[in-house]
Amino acid sequence: MQERLLAALASQRSAVDYLEIRLEQSEATAVAFRGRRLEAIDRSFDLAGGIRACHRGGWSFVTFNNLDELQSRVAEAVSQAKLVGDESTELAAVEPVTATVRVALGRDPRGVSLAHKRELLEHYNRLLLEADPRIQTTATSLSDRLRTVWFVNSTGTILEQERLDVTGRFGVIARDGSTIRQGFESVHSRTDFDALVGIEERVLGAAGRALRQLEAKPIPAGTYQVVLDPYLAGVFIHEAFGHLSEADFIYENPRMQQLLERGRPIAISALNVVDDGTVTGQPGTIAYDDEGVPTRRKYLIKDGVLTERLHNRETAGKLGEAPTGNARALGGTYPPLVRMTNTGILAGDTSFEQMIADIDEGVYAVRMLGGQTNGEMFTFAAAEGFMIRNGKIAEPVSDITLTGNVFQTLTDIEAIGSDQVWLSGGCGKGGQSPLPVAVGGPHLRLRNVVIGGR
Repeated sequence: MQERLLAALASQRSAVDYLEIRLEQSEATAVAFRGRRLEAIDRSFDLAGGIRACHRGGWSFVTFNNLDELQSRVAEAVSQAKLVGDESTELAAVEPVTATVRVALGRDPRGVSLAHKRELLEHYNRLLLEADPRIQTTATSLSDRLRTVWFVNSTGTILEQERLDVTGRFGVIARDGSTIRQGFESVHSRTDFDALVGIEERVLGAAGRALRQLEAKPIPAGTYQVVLDPYLAGVFIHEAFGHLSEADFIYENPRMQQLLERGRPIAISALNVVDDGTVTGQPGTIAYDDEGVPTRRKYLIKDGVLTERLHNRETAGKLGEAPTGNARALGGTYPPLVRMTNTGILAGDTSFEQMIADIDEGVYAVRMLGGQTNGEMFTFAAAEGFMIRNGKIAEPVSDITLTGNVFQTLTDIEAIGSDQVWLSGGCGKGGQSPLPVAVGGPHLRLRNVVIGGR
């Protein structure tokens, strides 16, 4: 396969400043239930790819799904780049590499029948529906996708990378009178279908969260000391700060260049935030990004100081910084964008018991139900919450909406937990969603958090 791509590349490589071909072959299955109804059961096989060309700063992107048309599609990409380019091409230099990356398979999902996958999901779906009479409906799914990506470019990189994603998603809606609540749980593996077997307790966690919130009273609006659980701490740093660190957002935004100037103290000195594409087994882990750049650990914040940004080769070249391996595409027919991998807060030295011990009245916020960011401003709705009273977790509360400015919040951190974990997730940007990522964090204690209540 690589020889065919290299032959198509060779015919046009000198006609533009930069040229690449990415071809993806994928095999996938998916089963989904909504309530008691089987909503979907699919198996797919795909072979498709994309060609990017850059000339005088102008980019083109052309897709293909027929290898017999590859030569003409490459010529088309070259001609389009020449039409739009009128400046200069600035790409950070990267050493060319030739490599093959294989999946270390446990139980291969391709050896599990669709019938068995349906039976397994039906079992979990029934558990949720029968967990409590107040459960109104469910939305559950199991999916697996094994893909092989071949990549060649005009600077000499030749790659073949395999990737497996096995995912279970379990959602419920519970109702008591006019009160409606949601609960959600997900399970992910990069190597083994058996990660989805024997997970009844985790699946039922989705129902438990929804049912507890039915019984919770709305929290009064106000300003509180708040403890975020590791999941919500990870989502906060991903959404409110990680996206600000993506350099395609920065390099054409003078205000953000000023706010996010490297070397600027931006948080308490104990805070360390990383984006790390090398963490073993996580959804965002990749050996090479979709421009053929090796991934690595980047300290976005180190000891409270803004240290690095996330780049593709163009943003790194324009800002005069090192490439970071953060050009990622959802699939072969999507162009790579600057995206996070596994983004999280590193552990501190405070236990959860120590973190809440001296709080007279505060809030423990758990997971995220939804939210949005607008520049440095954020609003997040916690999926579940509890009051903290006299140093102890107390009654459940609902309608916890946290609002603030990310830069102020980073200086309002009072304690960083010693219990950092990675949790699977999906990220959306530029019409490409959900891209597999992980969010990470320990428990995090904040002061002066505005909570909207109901």
